Amino acid sequence: MPDHAEPTQSTPPSADAAAGARASRRPVEAVLFDFHGTLAQVEDPHDWVLAAARACGVSLERMRATALADRLLTAGRPGGPLPARVPPALAELWSERDLYPHAHRGAYTGLAETVDAGIDGLADALYERVLVAEGWVPYPDTAPTLAALRSAGVKVAVVSNIGFDIRPFFAAWGLDALVDAFVLSYEVGRCKPDPAIFWRACGMLGVDAERALMVGDTAADAGAVRAGCAVLVLPEAEPGRPNGLGSVLDLALPG
Repeated sequence: MPDHAEPTQSTPPSADAAAGARASRRPVEAVLFDFHGTLAQVEDPHDWVLAAARACGVSLERMRATALADRLLTAGRPGGPLPARVPPALAELWSERDLYPHAHRGAYTGLAETVDAGIDGLADALYERVLVAEGWVPYPDTAPTLAALRSAGVKVAVVSNIGFDIRPFFAAWGLDALVDAFVLSYEVGRCKPDPAIFWRACGMLGVDAERALMVGDTAADAGAVRAGCAVLVLPEAEPGRPNGLGSVLDLALPG
């Protein structure tokens, strides 16, 4: 460039171009939510073990409960984390855990039984804790996010890979009226990331997949892209801590 030449100025986008960019945003008529790690989290591991032990008539000291919780988490807990190793004897149950209630219970009680806790019935008590609303903690943004979507007329489904019914949890939390459909793997015979489970959810809501947003925290949830849905993946957070769920409103509601 000659010394006297003026540097090239970039041309700011025109108002029409900016409007076109905004108009290209996909309209959202429905939001599909994962359950665990997205709308709710299992209770603190220490509390989980203490509650299960009490159900067995045993009061644990804090140090013993903490040590036992660490071992049980390594073995594998319903709601996570996944087991470090699945014993061969449990492999078939494990592979079918989200398709059949008996397989879900059998897999997770079997994993808990690999830990010698010295408490009769603890494995079953640990599993029973996951079947009640008290064993879960909704994220702080769950209720206000669902309420805002309801107010805006956006339909909502909960799509979960799970081996038991979570509808009673939402009823206990006063959130059941904010969910239009529950699409649970053990009921529909499909697990995420299979596109069929997302298509089923959209069909139950009466919306096209191209107008649905799937919100989750794992690669399995992101599999909704193959079904034609838009996807938002959020970080899993500890019980009671915000996980960014409110950002769904920025994508789903008109600006």
